[in-house]
Amino acid sequence: MMNKVISVAIFTDLDGSLLHRDTFKFDPIKEYITTLLDNGVIIIPNSSKTETEINKFNKELGIELPYISENGSSIHNLNLINPNFPNKLILSRDKNELLKLFSLKVPDSLKSKCIQITKMPKKQQEKIFGQKDDRLKDVLDRKYTLPFLFNGDKSEKNRLLKILNSNSLTLQDGGRVSNLCDNVNKVKSMNKVIKILKKTKGKIKIIAVGDNYNDLDMLKNSDIPCLVFNDNFKLDEINIDNLIFSNKPSPEGWADVIKKALAKLNYNV
Repeated sequence: MMNKVISVAIFTDLDGSLLHRDTFKFDPIKEYITTLLDNGVIIIPNSSKTETEINKFNKELGIELPYISENGSSIHNLNLINPNFPNKLILSRDKNELLKLFSLKVPDSLKSKCIQITKMPKKQQEKIFGQKDDRLKDVLDRKYTLPFLFNGDKSEKNRLLKILNSNSLTLQDGGRVSNLCDNVNKVKSMNKVIKILKKTKGKIKIIAVGDNYNDLDMLKNSDIPCLVFNDNFKLDEINIDNLIFSNKPSPEGWADVIKKALAKLNYNV
């Protein structure tokens, strides 16, 4: 058995990784998650989801977890890791400031290719996000990012990215939409949390779980990278050492890769 003096932290994507891709449920693995937490495993959602959405996930789980929201824009419940740290750490400018900069710097020819989802009819929003009513409101309750659909070709997208990057903005592709973000991402915020964990816990092993291309950098920056099955994903295109993969979709696939990762660490739960 692994020496429990060494801690284990799991940074995990939610949609399609821990949560079912279409229903957003995790009932089949809820008990297993609780068992992990009871055995000292630290679980930190790292997601494009909003603060409101992840707070509701925590409520459904019945346990307050630290988490990273809106693609690294803010970190929450750090005080649960170390009481000397604040409850919330904001790493991004407000979305209205980002939109103002976007409007000033991006030419009209490219702006016309960026379809703001917040300006779409509700029915279209429901179709894109797979959510309705209060859950749709939660998805759109963004403080630091703006969801877009990009309706241009590759060369136009490369031009857009170049302009955004030169103005400390990013466009991050997710499983359903692209998000206009500040100069933040999941990895930068994860690394900030890891520094706090190391100061607080000492030796720690990092497991990262994702299901899509936008999770790969997070996986590459972990000790044990884990990939949950996604039928839109070509495994032979992925070049990550020591990758643990599950043929099962979420949420069962999440439990599958975590069990394999903990076995690799000889950490019995």
